[in-house]
Amino acid sequence: MRLLDLLAAALAFLGRHGTRAVAASIFLGLAVPPLAVLFKPLVPEAIFLLLMLAFLRVDARELRAHFAKPGLVVLATAWIMLAVPAAVGLVVLAFGLPELAPDLFVGLMLQASAPPIMAAPAFAALMGLEAALSLATLVLCMVVTPFTAAAFAELFVGSALSLRPVALGVQLLAILAGSALAATMIRAIVGNAWVERQRERIDGLSIVLLFVFAVAVMGGVTIGFVAQPLFVIGLVLLSFMLALGLTAVTTLVFARAGRERAFALGLACGHRNLGLMLAATGGAVPDLVWLYFGIAQFPIYLVPQLLKPIAQRLQTDRERFG
Repeated sequence: MRLLDLLAAALAFLGRHGTRAVAASIFLGLAVPPLAVLFKPLVPEAIFLLLMLAFLRVDARELRAHFAKPGLVVLATAWIMLAVPAAVGLVVLAFGLPELAPDLFVGLMLQASAPPIMAAPAFAALMGLEAALSLATLVLCMVVTPFTAAAFAELFVGSALSLRPVALGVQLLAILAGSALAATMIRAIVGNAWVERQRERIDGLSIVLLFVFAVAVMGGVTIGFVAQPLFVIGLVLLSFMLALGLTAVTTLVFARAGRERAFALGLACGHRNLGLMLAATGGAVPDLVWLYFGIAQFPIYLVPQLLKPIAQRLQTDRERFG
């Protein structure tokens, strides 16, 4: 019992220091690249558990409310899955990236066509934003991904990449339905009151899972940095520009929905699940895409900590002015 108490206290501590703990995990992943070999097989399970915890943490009534009046969720999905990849594709074409850096072009189009990361609702919760809206948008984005991602891959990348819409759809359905069912069963067994009392520990467990994911994908980045430091630094800067740019533009686009809601949608749009797209291609992508996949984790893990003061300011303004 003493050990369980210590573990519960440790998870609660991580939950209270959520965004800082998430930021630290990316550097721990860089520091221990040998662990990547051990953790890589755990990535599918980590992704599934992250989404299950997101379903568990969100009040089902709030989630149903968003789908009962789905206007904002539908608009956000159209923006994230249609407008943004089309805009990114046109911009990189205008800069001649397919000729200058064809492998990087493939990576950027995969990223732009991907749905938000599975951890988007968890990050929203850690920042005190509306996790239910983030989760509802994530669910709808994942539903349309097999169709939109395949269409944009064919439109912009063509024969250089092959997505399997049916396989991707089955995979997404299994992840969504399985995680939602597991969370529903847990709530039914332990009760809503217990889940509310365990919020910090649930957040802490999400951070542990994010650490597993970080270690699994960051090993190649360390090796790449040793071989080509300036090139890797350039890719890191590019990944931050894309993530922060999409977050800012999306927040402005949806500002009329409320600043906190718009910010939650901005974070979801700026952080894309490139790993899911790599899985959909069967891993048959250039080596540079794998390297960029690892590098793209930097903004995912660091931006919540960098932008948390903005989220806190929005919450303070809401409490002060209503």
